[in-house]
Amino acid sequence: MDDLWQVIAELGNDLHPDRIAIIATRIKSLRSADEMDRVKTSFGPYIDQRLVDRLKKAWRDAAEVGPKEVAAGLLAASATSSISEHRGSIELVWTGPSTGMVPVRHTEQVLREIIESAKKRLFLVSFVAYEVDSIIRALRDAMDRQVQVNVLLESSQEYGGRLDFDSVKAMRESLPLAYIYVWNTDVKKKGYGQVGGAVHAKCLVADGKFAFITSANLSAAAMERNMELGVLVKWGTLPDQLECHLEALINTGIVELI
Repeated sequence: MDDLWQVIAELGNDLHPDRIAIIATRIKSLRSADEMDRVKTSFGPYIDQRLVDRLKKAWRDAAEVGPKEVAAGLLAASATSSISEHRGSIELVWTGPSTGMVPVRHTEQVLREIIESAKKRLFLVSFVAYEVDSIIRALRDAMDRQVQVNVLLESSQEYGGRLDFDSVKAMRESLPLAYIYVWNTDVKKKGYGQVGGAVHAKCLVADGKFAFITSANLSAAAMERNMELGVLVKWGTLPDQLECHLEALINTGIVELI
């Protein structure tokens, strides 16, 4: 029976409360798990069908649980998820030598965790990007799941930026289907003169729900050798605010698609 409550909790976390309400209403009209195929369309087109199949199997294995109990479980899981989302959680992320005072989580591990959690949108910002094959593979896998990947990088010196290495070209070659942005040169000059500023922010946001704000560039040194400090924010208002801000940079022309 534990697997039934586990999959119900996952569905409550993944689906919008309105969607859960529809599913719960339809499940209450069933007689048993054997009739689950009647409500499959209620889960919507973007649901991971493996979750639906798991629900059907787990419910069959827990035959003593009735339709009204499953429906109530889904509604409770959704309400709990909404409360958790509103409150949010913050985790300190330290990459480097351990002192035993702070849990050590590699930057690469956290980046991959967020990328793998994405269902619709990812926005990655870094000063430079190179020699990060595992992150590139994770981003490709995300795009295979139909996740939109946006990447904002600093331009090379050839294109008015501060880098002698062309991260934009390298990223475009690695992820040809990603949306790659740079700081609009004309906008930058208007605000900061001929010297200009640089894209020195480093962060990753997934679906407006998870945000990683870090000192680490998207580089092998940051993943493997440097001391890097960041915070991982799950749920709450901050990830959504950060995603909205990044999207506003696009909509106002401050950053431009390359």
